[in-house]
Amino acid sequence: MVRLSKLFGIFCKIGILMFGGGAAMLPILKAEIVDKRRYVSAEELIDLYSISQCTPGIIAVNIATFIGYKLRGLVGAAVATLGVILPAILIITAIASVLTHFMDNRYVIYAFKGIRIAVVALIFNVVIDLARSNLKNWGKVIVFAVAFVTMLFLNLSPALLVVIMGCGAIVLGEYKRRKAAK
Repeated sequence: MVRLSKLFGIFCKIGILMFGGGAAMLPILKAEIVDKRRYVSAEELIDLYSISQCTPGIIAVNIATFIGYKLRGLVGAAVATLGVILPAILIITAIASVLTHFMDNRYVIYAFKGIRIAVVALIFNVVIDLARSNLKNWGKVIVFAVAFVTMLFLNLSPALLVVIMGCGAIVLGEYKRRKAAK
């Protein structure tokens, strides 16, 4: 069982390193929670991330809450949530007090452009890694392809897309089960 102080420290570290929102958190979560500590599997991380997108609130806070709850119940949820938001609160307060004076500075503008590109690269890397570990049969590839095309062309909300694809996967799984039973 993970100690609460360790849980707080892990999510503080994640909170400090997290730039770019919930999707940018995936590489850090995968490295810390899946690969290094094995608190959850890659599949569980994707499940928790999907649920975090469908629930109200900030994705990073939701996923920290879910993982904390999985590891230590309600107290773990509170500790992980506090751990992930505390650095953001402190950093945002510090930056806000200074940044307004430097927003037009070309070096600040360049730095933010570089950070955005780095975040895209990090997200892309995690997407490729998670696709390799999750798209292991044609059924999953089909559900992924339908979700991807639907997302590109229909601009559905992530919550609705997750529900639709979850239902589609249930139907596909039931079809395969019935076909195997014959």
